[in-house]
Amino acid sequence: MGIYPRYAIYYAPAPGSVLDRFGADLLGYDAYRGDDLPFPGDVTLARPDWRDLTQDPRKYGFHATLKAPMALAPGRTEAELAAACESFAATARSIPMIEPVVGSISGFIAVMLAKPSTELVQFVGDVTREFDSFRAPLTAGDRARRNPEKLTPRQCEYLDRWGYPYVMEEFRFHMTLTGRLDEARRVPVMAMLRDRFSAIGLKTLAIDRIALFRQDHADARFRIIQHCAVKQMRN
Repeated sequence: MGIYPRYAIYYAPAPGSVLDRFGADLLGYDAYRGDDLPFPGDVTLARPDWRDLTQDPRKYGFHATLKAPMALAPGRTEAELAAACESFAATARSIPMIEPVVGSISGFIAVMLAKPSTELVQFVGDVTREFDSFRAPLTAGDRARRNPEKLTPRQCEYLDRWGYPYVMEEFRFHMTLTGRLDEARRVPVMAMLRDRFSAIGLKTLAIDRIALFRQDHADARFRIIQHCAVKQMRN
């Protein structure tokens, strides 16, 4: 049995921004307020099963993983973690700028990178290292849920060292919009989501925020309990 509450440090778009509303409306969940939202009518008209298609990502809210969900290490507190997030955000650093597109990763449809970003890998590596002292060791059950038999040796190494296999050069930025879909279902849904994403006109995205999410129990949705703008380093 997992240990709760669990915390995660994610990138979440600024509340009320076009990307925030794009993701929250499609998932039917506002992680800032913890509220259910109505799905866009044209989406449910085109895909009557939309609630089922978005069930998995709805639990987590619209985000990109920086530090994967974790229980707190013995002796660490939520207040200390929140203070560490504020300190991290207040430290001037290079802000990654990415070109976002809608694509597919392991069968999931997500907002992804059009091309790799070295700055983003560095930024996420900083988050991985900075907050690892707050992470309780993986339980055997948590490790098994990552399916280590399907991971590469390097990913297994990272899983055991950092509690998550997709860090450092293995990191893949994605803001998930659907559950895993087979190709026949994925192709028309991706076309629809690409059209909707194109309509918001977002050509570049600054990864300039971190958000602290909390999950109170296994069936609970994650909710944002703190969000911080990251200070940009002057050129």
